Amino acid sequence: MAEAELNNWMAAHVPGYQGPLTLNRLAGGQSNPTWRVDAASGRYVLRQKPVGDVLPSAHAVDREYRVMKALSDTQVPVPKVLALCEDVTVMGSIFFVMEYLEGRTLFDPRLPGLSQDDRAAIFDQMNATIAAISMVDPVAVGLGDYGRQGGYVERQIRRWSKQYRASETRSIPAMDALIDWLPQNMPDTPEEVRLAHGDFRLDNLILHPTEPRVLAVVDWELSTLGCPYADFAYNVMAWRIEPSLFRGLGGVDLTGTGIPSEDQYINLWCQRTGRKRPDNFDFYVILSMFRIAAIVQGIARRALDGTAADPNATEMGAKAAPLADIAWNMARQMKG
Repeated sequence: MAEAELNNWMAAHVPGYQGPLTLNRLAGGQSNPTWRVDAASGRYVLRQKPVGDVLPSAHAVDREYRVMKALSDTQVPVPKVLALCEDVTVMGSIFFVMEYLEGRTLFDPRLPGLSQDDRAAIFDQMNATIAAISMVDPVAVGLGDYGRQGGYVERQIRRWSKQYRASETRSIPAMDALIDWLPQNMPDTPEEVRLAHGDFRLDNLILHPTEPRVLAVVDWELSTLGCPYADFAYNVMAWRIEPSLFRGLGGVDLTGTGIPSEDQYINLWCQRTGRKRPDNFDFYVILSMFRIAAIVQGIARRALDGTAADPNATEMGAKAAPLADIAWNMARQMKG
């Protein structure tokens, strides 16, 4: 790792920075390598595009930098971004540096070891945060050109079908079926254009070290202008996925846990945002499941190519087929 080059770059571009520095890889960051930078002037977080050949539209850390900077004065909690480096000679790919927040990242939505009250408060905070994102006026924060106006669902189907095909390593019949089904079952109601996080879930939140409070939303690489129902459905997807498969609540008895039911969680978001729950809300959950299956298929491809950011990439990639099966079973039930 080119620590000397990074030290020189940070001294020139990060206000108040003082070296020397050391780099430590942080857990998570399956898609984009994420590092803690320990320096004489304090701690920072560095988020980097993977080095090597990657899909052209993926790993857009420059977009992450832009959106978090734009949200700094809104109700959406984000880390303070400090500098963007587009010179690939410094670390081998583009990256940005942001403030380090002392907090917790929780990966299991069952929240083991926490009290019923804390679980309830964390889910309420998560709901309030995705509601706040869906209420941001993109034009007002300088993001009016951050994506195309309208047609989000159609573009998502097209994009993730293309990404899946580009990273396909074996035949997954459920993905083939969904690629046919999704375009034929799109909602025919006009889409509201709002900021969409694109990957909003519990483990992309930084929580206060001891309080059930959200300090920041991270991992904005998939953000764009989009449909608030589709963005929220990605968060709701956790209620459909079993914990044995991937950080979900599917099949879990939530009685007495403090964790709301799926319906309670959706209704709360609708109350906060003043929106009505559409009759075909499951379509958006199916689309979300299709997207994450395509994403983990991309991880499987990078594992084969030797460019994966995470040592567990092969195991993660194997989840594409069972995720697609859940989505296809939901689609067949909608058809009926």
